[in-house]
Amino acid sequence: MSDHDHPHGHHHRHHHRKGLRGLVAEIFAPHSHDAADSVDSALESSAAGIRAVKISLLVLGLTALAQVVIVVVSGSVALAADTIHNFSDALTAVPLWIAFALGTKAATRRYTYGYGRAEDLAGLFVVAMIALSAIIAGYEAVLRLIHPQPIEHLGWVAAAGVVGFIGNEWVALYRIRVGRRIGSAALVADGLHARTDGFTSVAVVLGAGGVALGFPLADPLIGLVITVAIVAVLRTAVRDVFRRLMDGVDPEFIDAAEQSLMSRAEVRGVRTVRMRWIGHHLHADAELDIDPDLSLAQAHRIAHDAEHDLIHAVPKLTTALIHAYPAGDVSARAVS
Repeated sequence: MSDHDHPHGHHHRHHHRKGLRGLVAEIFAPHSHDAADSVDSALESSAAGIRAVKISLLVLGLTALAQVVIVVVSGSVALAADTIHNFSDALTAVPLWIAFALGTKAATRRYTYGYGRAEDLAGLFVVAMIALSAIIAGYEAVLRLIHPQPIEHLGWVAAAGVVGFIGNEWVALYRIRVGRRIGSAALVADGLHARTDGFTSVAVVLGAGGVALGFPLADPLIGLVITVAIVAVLRTAVRDVFRRLMDGVDPEFIDAAEQSLMSRAEVRGVRTVRMRWIGHHLHADAELDIDPDLSLAQAHRIAHDAEHDLIHAVPKLTTALIHAYPAGDVSARAVS
């Protein structure tokens, strides 16, 4: 097995959803752009992930500080509680930061594949936080339906909601874009988490507007709608993180690998191709049938060349182990 780290410029087509339905679908279930990879080095992609976490934390910190100023000016206790909630949500990026840092550590005799799977653990934490946000939003909405509470300082509350939405949605777009680019499901999930906070801010603005128009139940009713929206985002995050935990990969990657391996004249057939994510990079194992009359040295060269082609054919694939078998001999031991 060897680790090739060559840049490659293969382009892969994606079917993008268009129109209003496509826009809504993209918000709640972002389309995966794994095949549009432009960061190949494990160290480079981990550094890009850490940089994304740092920048987004800075933006969220500034957003929360702006809300603190509004809280001080308005004196709204409810708004103060929401600002504290935003501060705590921003800190969910810390486990992801730690996971990216761990991912740069070299493999050991105990952790022979390295520490990349720490990202999956961070992804679970993010999913738990999104679920908690949905529970809290739903609970608060139902509580305010049963026991309506007056909203004071409507203008300041709406202003804080606008600030919160702009900050969180910018962070959501940034995290999701970088997460797609480096192949990190956990960073995409954290972007979706920021989006749920943006939804909450939208609810604040719309609720304040409804109250100002003489409809006090607008606040809890919009809160229920936002809860449903958060659950939709949660479904996407759970799907992506669960697939990583279960070693799920895009079937198009397997198709590309099989086509690459079969393109070599010496290869008679492809027995199996397996792939798994280790952090935000892929590892592959493949078994080939080759001409049984070839020498051991020739079989080794074929396996090595096939590995090289495979790494260039599949985005984010950085390591591969190729086994070469004499065609027609199912009991033969592999040459790799």
